[in-house]
Amino acid sequence: MARPGGTGTSPPEAAEVTVVVVAGGDPPSPGEIARLPDRAVVVAADHGLDHAYAAGLEVAVAVGDMDSVSPEALSAAEQAGTRVECHPVDKDQTDLELALEWAARLADRVIVIGAGGGRVDHLLGNLAVVASPRWAGTDIEVWLGEARAVVAHGRRALEAEPGATVSLFAVGGPARVTTTGLAWSLRDEVLEPLSGRGVSNRVVDAPAYIQVSEGVVLAVLP
Repeated sequence: MARPGGTGTSPPEAAEVTVVVVAGGDPPSPGEIARLPDRAVVVAADHGLDHAYAAGLEVAVAVGDMDSVSPEALSAAEQAGTRVECHPVDKDQTDLELALEWAARLADRVIVIGAGGGRVDHLLGNLAVVASPRWAGTDIEVWLGEARAVVAHGRRALEAEPGATVSLFAVGGPARVTTTGLAWSLRDEVLEPLSGRGVSNRVVDAPAYIQVSEGVVLAVLP
């Protein structure tokens, strides 16, 4: 993982990197920071810039309306040559959406950290944003402490040991799902968005897989 003091130069080719989006919710835990890939490109969403610097990360892009970032972090980013993209406070997109637009252009895999927080509406909004069909060509997962939420638009591996709990939620409409490696399998079956059918399944064979042929599924591993 890159550390502060970089020059803000262009990242490697998209297929070669993972992008870490640091959101402005709760600060990511030391365990989350330790698990991040070494060569990840970091995009900070507003106050996520403070979280990134506090964790010792080098930021390639900082984006948002900058209404909650500290003046010290913003000044440090400008001095480091980080690209800073400031948007109006009165905007239609959240800071996380703006950061994901950058992330989706830079890489095929995105890890979002710092997306949790004291406000339930922020957490629900962040999970809805990452599950948008706009990012169908990008593998996205959200780290929330020891929990993970993995977005599945097609085939996704669920990296978890046997015995781990996994819950599947259709987002935005019905989803047609096939699973392997789970205790209660789905075979080209439909999950409804307002149903608890996918809650509290269990991994029996690792890696487990989920195949979504229609719709979007959020797989939560608590």
